[in-house]
Order: sequence, then structure tokens, then C-alpha cells
Amino acid sequence: MSVLAGVRAAIIDLDGTMLDTIPDFHVAINGMREELGLGPITQEQIALMVGKGSENLIRSVLALNWDADRIEAAFAQAMDAYQRHYLAINGNYSTLFPQVTEGLAAMKAHGLRLACVTNKPISFTTPLLKLKGLDQFFEVVYGGDSLPRKKPDPLPLRTVCADFDLPPSQVVAIGDSSNDAQAARAAGCPVLTVPYGYNHGESIHDTDSDGIVATLLEAASLIRSHHTNS
Repeated sequence: MSVLAGVRAAIIDLDGTMLDTIPDFHVAINGMREELGLGPITQEQIALMVGKGSENLIRSVLALNWDADRIEAAFAQAMDAYQRHYLAINGNYSTLFPQVTEGLAAMKAHGLRLACVTNKPISFTTPLLKLKGLDQFFEVVYGGDSLPRKKPDPLPLRTVCADFDLPPSQVVAIGDSSNDAQAARAAGCPVLTVPYGYNHGESIHDTDSDGIVATLLEAASLIRSHHTNS
């Protein structure tokens, strides 16, 4: 029997899975760097750094120029600048990946309960989902600072399973990176990955998942087909 046959809910990542947010990061990070007297960096550099939360992102960005002591000394100022710049433009430059809305709608129509779990701060996540019209699909939303630990720790996924009163085996995680896959494996959830996201510059084919789906609509169809055949 397929691991997807009993799935009743889905936990979906945000950056790199539903939205291409690198352009937002690019504007906010370079605004921060300018305040700190540093030159701009490229979207390609930023894409290698996102996915593990804002603190890790900002430390990685500063490490391009500064040593650990300098980073620690300026970290609070850098985070404040980054958050100001990000909130000012949040969602203005980001775009939906193909068939995201259609995929979410198909999952809902099939009776799946949906949660969004991201390492993005919740203060960025909530308005972004609303701006892009995605908030209507999700019963539960957790950001990277909503709980004591973030992905790849399994806590956020286990929390959603408890919220939905479902065993992890019935809750599929869908994401673009090893963070999502590691969290799902540790939580006991099946996991599907998309090939178009960021994944820290690594091939998604090297990630331990139960399948790669081209879009969220394909994910919805795959889950539905396993239900039909089970």
C-alpha cells in the first residue's frame, strides 16, 4: 500500500514551494547591507542561504564580509534593518509558482485539511499569505518563530498533526528542501518534494522523499489517485 493512501491532511512549505520570494529577500537584504555600509549581493547568492530561518540567513549574508566577532557585534542592528526593509516590501516582488492556487484548491476539494509551516517569521508569513490570496486555504499557519523549534526539527509538523488529531502517517509534508524532508522523516510523515525551489543549492534528487512532484496540482492528483486505488 502506498504511503499516500491514508493521507488526510497536508503540511505545505512557503518559500520555494508556493512562492518565489527570492526577489523580496534580495531587496530587503540589500537595503540592510546598504545601511551597514556593505555592497549589494545577487539573488543567486541569496538563494543558497534561505530556508533555515531569518537568523541563519542574516548571519550567512554578513559572513560574506565579516568575521564572527564583527557579525555578533552588529547582529541586532542588522536584524532590525532587515526586518524593517522586509516588512516594507513583503510580497511586492514575489510571485506564485505555477499551479499553486489550483493545487491547493484541488487538495481542499478532495477533503484534505491544510497547514502552512515555514521557517519564515510569522510576522512576515501572515500578511504574505493574505496578499497572495493563499490564506483562505489554511486552517493552521506556523512561522519559524511560532514554536520553540523550527524545521528540520519535527516539532512544527508534530504540532500540526496534534492540531488536526491525525497520526503523522496521515499527514503529508510538501516542500522544496532537505529541511522539509528531514522534518517529515523525523515526525513520521510521508513527504513529497518539488524540484523548482531553493534547497540550499543542492539537488532535490539527493533528498530522501517519497516522490518528486512538478507542481502542487500534481501532488493533489497523486494523493487523489492513491486514495482511489487504495
